[in-house]
Amino acid sequence: MNALIRFKSVASLFVIALSLVTAKATTTDVIFSFNEDDGEYADTDLETDSAGNIYGTTVLGGDHGSGTVFQLSPTPSGWVQNVLYSFTGGADGGEPYKGVSIDRQGNLYGTAVTGGSGSCEGGCGVVYKLTNSGGTWTQSVIHAFTGGDDGSGPGARVTVDGSGNLYGMTPTGGAYGVGTIYKIHPHAGNWTFQVIHTFTGGADGSSGSAGRMLLSRGVLYGAATSGGLYGAGVVFELTPIAGGGWDFVVLYSFHGQPDGSFPYGALLRAPSGKLYGTTYYGGANGIGAVYELVPRTTGEWHERVIYSFQNGNDGNSPISNLVHDATGNFYGTTSEGGLGSGTIFKLSPIGGGQWSETVVHAFEGPPDGGFSYNGMVVDPFGNFYGATVHGGNADDGCVYQFTP
Repeated sequence: MNALIRFKSVASLFVIALSLVTAKATTTDVIFSFNEDDGEYADTDLETDSAGNIYGTTVLGGDHGSGTVFQLSPTPSGWVQNVLYSFTGGADGGEPYKGVSIDRQGNLYGTAVTGGSGSCEGGCGVVYKLTNSGGTWTQSVIHAFTGGDDGSGPGARVTVDGSGNLYGMTPTGGAYGVGTIYKIHPHAGNWTFQVIHTFTGGADGSSGSAGRMLLSRGVLYGAATSGGLYGAGVVFELTPIAGGGWDFVVLYSFHGQPDGSFPYGALLRAPSGKLYGTTYYGGANGIGAVYELVPRTTGEWHERVIYSFQNGNDGNSPISNLVHDATGNFYGTTSEGGLGSGTIFKLSPIGGGQWSETVVHAFEGPPDGGFSYNGMVVDPFGNFYGATVHGGNADDGCVYQFTP
């Protein structure tokens, strides 16, 4: 992901700073700064529990330099960070991108793109579980990818259903080399791995996105970052059918411009059934867009760009999911733009199907955050949290709290 960072000259930053308009009613506070020992490069979506604890991963750092799973706990004197597990980069996995998901018992599940076994250099990656027993966490590997038909390099956060099944995607491997969608089923203390779709690189897309798939009424929704009819990625749904199979349907094929391309982040589903997401490229100006998908009874869904990033001052190259507040505003992040280190943006409905975009925070780099490769999470109490891969006191990344 380092390749996504584009550095800007001091003069350019000065010009942008003069022209950037941000909303003053919001606050963004760094609540924890990473250093190499407790983690580094927090390319992580965050997860919260009912007690207000925050969970995530760092790709690097920790005891062995191969990444960590961490917990942030609120206390009267501030946030306390605990490293729940440090990866060795060996059989247990390494470089755990995009965070963890929590089940009903408080156990955590995630993926690591390296380590494990298989034919890939450095290992083909793993799906792992962290079991919580009275505050003691034990890591176990659920599946080690081989690099064959099962896939390789799993960088997407897994989805956990009410029965404890896990669903995820890989960007590579599979029968056609361009990724898979898988299900892992728990049974009698063991785990059964099943590929439920193999991307072909054709109309169905290729390279499953890093965003966690959305599960709604038994149907999975997700995105593939490339492939499709126009080579710019797709949004899809997977529906279980009798006999244990799955029906894969492309909901929309991106064109590139002006509708967007490279849909990297997770989807947001509205009560109306509409889906919302971001694209890293495309839009009217080629630097990313926010889109809406409206269901149709036949054929692909209707896609509409509700915002195209303009010139970078307003943010560009979003990788994030969207979240919403109680009044229907959307919030997301961009990996670049603003003052040069990315932004938090707000989209407000203004009537007639139109939306207004406002930069509510421009990341400044240390000691502020820098380069948000993930969106935010809203906890049960209405608090917004996110992470950045750089910034913080040591420029090793941070976790921040955003108050709309």
